[in-house]
Amino acid sequence: MATGPTTTAAAGASDVNHGRRVVTWWIILSVIATPLVAIFVGPAIPPGNHSAQGTEQVFDNTVMTSIITPVLCLLVVFFAYGLRTFRAPAGDTADGPPLRNDARIQTLWMAVTGVIVLFLAGFGTYELLQTGAGGGQGPSPIAKPANAQKAYEVQVIAQQWQFTYRYPELGGMESNQLVLPANTDVVFHVTSLDAVHSFWAYELGVKADANPGSDNVAYVLTKDPETFHVRCAELCGLWHGYMFNNGRVVDQATFDAWAKKAQADYQVIAKYVPKYAHTYLPDPDRRAG
Repeated sequence: MATGPTTTAAAGASDVNHGRRVVTWWIILSVIATPLVAIFVGPAIPPGNHSAQGTEQVFDNTVMTSIITPVLCLLVVFFAYGLRTFRAPAGDTADGPPLRNDARIQTLWMAVTGVIVLFLAGFGTYELLQTGAGGGQGPSPIAKPANAQKAYEVQVIAQQWQFTYRYPELGGMESNQLVLPANTDVVFHVTSLDAVHSFWAYELGVKADANPGSDNVAYVLTKDPETFHVRCAELCGLWHGYMFNNGRVVDQATFDAWAKKAQADYQVIAKYVPKYAHTYLPDPDRRAG
């Protein structure tokens, strides 16, 4: 019969276990890609290892990218296999065969993705509570590092369009330079004099909104001496793009020498600066810059 070979070929094609093929290629690709991502991609994701919080963020990013890699591999294999195997021949205008959902695959997909989401939620919460994560947590932070009570206090004051810094442990001294001692727990009290800004010490892994009338607390444990970059990460007006400067982490002797000189320079303007407080409320006509 003329239809015999065609029928036989169709039956042979239908006997192929496409699911097994997809799973096999998925496992192979995942076994290759996941270690490469964990070794080379995750550790390269910012902010780097210049503070305890930065190191934790790099670790968190590595874990998350490693977990998501097999999921992405499955999607790539599934779509590539489907496009290659079930592609309609050129000129074919017939409707495709009717398809049915597979309840087992749907259930397995929901279970696996649900476990991943719940694990990442628990993992992220644990990591946040370990180091404070470098994010602003308002005036009463829940996630604090172990030595939070002994942290060196620095206030960050944002205004259009610059950051200034006050050191209550140096008599409320104010400076346009952010200098921190190395290997020291530091607590930032971030506030604003006008619009909403965001204090982003990039390499330290610290990012906290600066809101007028609000004390936003963030923690960081510095490491070795280095120069880091400070940016405003919240659109705050015409010259937002120019609102940046550099900070320094220095050894204790260098910090003490800098503090001594900065305090002497500050005495020239000390009588014009308000007493140290966690927030400041300038006159309303100055609040908009």
